[in-house]
Amino acid sequence: QVRMVESGGGLVQTGDSLRLSCAASGRTFSISSYCVGWFRHAPGKEREFVASITRSGVYTYYADSMKGRFTISRDNAENTVYLQMNSLKPEDTAVYYCAASASSYSNTVDEYHYWGQGTQVTVSS
Repeated sequence: QVRMVESGGGLVQTGDSLRLSCAASGRTFSISSYCVGWFRHAPGKEREFVASITRSGVYTYYADSMKGRFTISRDNAENTVYLQMNSLKPEDTAVYYCAASASSYSNTVDEYHYWGQGTQVTVSS
């Protein structure tokens, strides 16, 4: 069974930074075989794409509103993916999820097969 566990969320102020982690585990699961993405879900909104990283980590993709503020990275040896979030804004408040996709790249929720339970990020003004 594959587990993906997010951590690192919390309550911060505008302009602060947070680093989210996504730890993957499973008897035969290797995160190096998957593209990993971060999504977020704010109250009253659809779940939206934040960032993704290809299997090797060479290529990264970001939603326009996150470019320049968020950085996705991965450590395949540790089966972990990170999301560094800087210059946080109140509109970044959401539950953040990591997910794994067998696609080489995707920004679409439906193409992600394994999901974590999410970590809450709250940015106060």
